[in-house]
Amino acid sequence: MNSTGLYGLLLLLLFNNGASQVIIKTLPGYSGNLPFKLETGYIGVGENEEVQLFYYFIQSESNPDMDPLLLWLSGGPGCSALVAIFYDFGPCAFDVENFDGSLPSFILNPYSWTKVANIIFIDAPVGTGFSYAKTSQGYSSSDNKSAKDIFTFLRKWLLNHPMFLKNRLYIGGESYGGKLVPMIAMEILRGDRERLHPQMSFQGYIIGNGLTDSNIDFNARIPYAHRMALISDEYFDSAKINCDGKYYNHDPNNLECTNALQRIQECLSHINQLQILDPKCGNKAPKPDDFGWDQTFSNDNSIDRLDLPSTDQECHVSKLRLTLSLKKELYKTIFGRKEA
Repeated sequence: MNSTGLYGLLLLLLFNNGASQVIIKTLPGYSGNLPFKLETGYIGVGENEEVQLFYYFIQSESNPDMDPLLLWLSGGPGCSALVAIFYDFGPCAFDVENFDGSLPSFILNPYSWTKVANIIFIDAPVGTGFSYAKTSQGYSSSDNKSAKDIFTFLRKWLLNHPMFLKNRLYIGGESYGGKLVPMIAMEILRGDRERLHPQMSFQGYIIGNGLTDSNIDFNARIPYAHRMALISDEYFDSAKINCDGKYYNHDPNNLECTNALQRIQECLSHINQLQILDPKCGNKAPKPDDFGWDQTFSNDNSIDRLDLPSTDQECHVSKLRLTLSLKKELYKTIFGRKEA
């Protein structure tokens, strides 16, 4: 592993320790002061605040007093908020073109949502990114518990940032956020009915590429591929007849269905399933992602970890281990990780 590149990345992550907040004005890899306001911190939730949820808050570059406030969840569950910040719609991105294996640098994103919105990027549920629990029991979680924890987090965050109470509030997420985001919205509406403090100016929620119901979502892939002319009428009709329209979690004893699905999978294996209009070899990863039909979207190596050096003071972080739900080959490229 290239320790210099890894250490450079970690220095980019200047985090908060405890309940207070830290304002980050500069970052290694970027020349000069940041042109946006970045705050990081932990907020404790649970009866004894045993769960410590980590966040990155980036103020709107336009009119933070009037622009909406968005709480954003990455997918997974368990995908670090850094993915949304650096690879979705955050204010900066890694300069991959000029990366030479040393200290990673980054460039500004002219299309960042933070141009017009205040955004809280949260590492949730517990165990994601730098969010952690003080007890082993604190790591026990579920969708219901996670939604309640995030609602509690949001209430406490707004009490610590009362200047944003009047801003229009939205909840957003991608992938697995399709399940969590509506549940968080329900918690907010429940809190509003019960007049919990503080009252929020909740307007709605946003879901991108959302997972809602596994059977419905994944069962729809083959009909969608057929309508998009990615598979032939012959292949589709064979699967439809032999699988009786049930392509997800089909009966493994039904060999005709299994064979029909294998033919379709072989056909789709040559297509970039994340963006069918792009060539499969068009990304910068040394090995393109091969997403199968598994509902986790990744295979055995989906969870990788960064073991951090002792940089408490530099990074302001309590938990010296970063978890990202990414496949290994993609992870190595994104974060400059190479084998020795």
